[in-house]
Amino acid sequence: MSVDHYENFPVASVLCPPALRPAITAIYGFARTADDLADEGDATPAQRAADLAAYREDLRCVARGHAPSPRWATVFGPLAPVFRRHHLPLPLLEALLDAFEQDLHQSRYADRAELLRYCERSANPVGRLLLHLYGVRDDDSLTRSDEICSALQLINFWQDCSRDHPRGRIYLPRADWARFQVSEDMLLAGRDTPETRALIADAVAWARAMMLDGAPLALRLPGRTGWELRLVVQGGLRILDKIEATGFATLAARPKIGVWDAPGLLWRAARMRPAKLRQSTP
Repeated sequence: MSVDHYENFPVASVLCPPALRPAITAIYGFARTADDLADEGDATPAQRAADLAAYREDLRCVARGHAPSPRWATVFGPLAPVFRRHHLPLPLLEALLDAFEQDLHQSRYADRAELLRYCERSANPVGRLLLHLYGVRDDDSLTRSDEICSALQLINFWQDCSRDHPRGRIYLPRADWARFQVSEDMLLAGRDTPETRALIADAVAWARAMMLDGAPLALRLPGRTGWELRLVVQGGLRILDKIEATGFATLAARPKIGVWDAPGLLWRAARMRPAKLRQSTP
């Protein structure tokens, strides 16, 4: 499992209930294609905005039971029957598009509250869509899902500093820069200093606490669903461990999970207990 883009959850993995794999794959394809429209290639911002608007209109056609344009047939072809069969909540899918559109014009965040509002659109809908497929609707589960998904989004940000900052995109909140006496120029230039490492260490602690708050959901969900979520949680925590092992130097290098991490993730997933979650350490 990779903590990157929408690989923040294992897509249609062997642990996913087989009957739900087509639905999860269709949702993933929708989200990933929209993400690529907003972020990949050499299109102008205006063209990206136009493409996302057309993509949204095709989504609304599917929601109305009408035929979308043929432009993204490989996305909306599989999504249309999934949308009807599982009564997918349209606002959750549109929230993802809102986040991608926001990426076109916003590359700085004033404080943690503003960044979390972005995560509410960019990450949390994915977890809520999965819970919808699993038939989980209670408020506590939705809240814990949001905590897991926002934590995964933050982990992705802290993991990707060496990629995002050279492109002019900084997700570390401005208010946190000030606390650690870090300037925008230092972050854009990728200057690995004691101050920037302290800033990232604090951000890592924030993401870890949020993940641990949400983690009990993985112990509550039954069968394959619960085991899959355990691995999602442990994959996110493992990335944080790797960031810490570098001395919080993600301005200089990007840690990632590899196949050699799989046995450890399985072991940690199997040992998850409610009383141990808050005691988890790297």
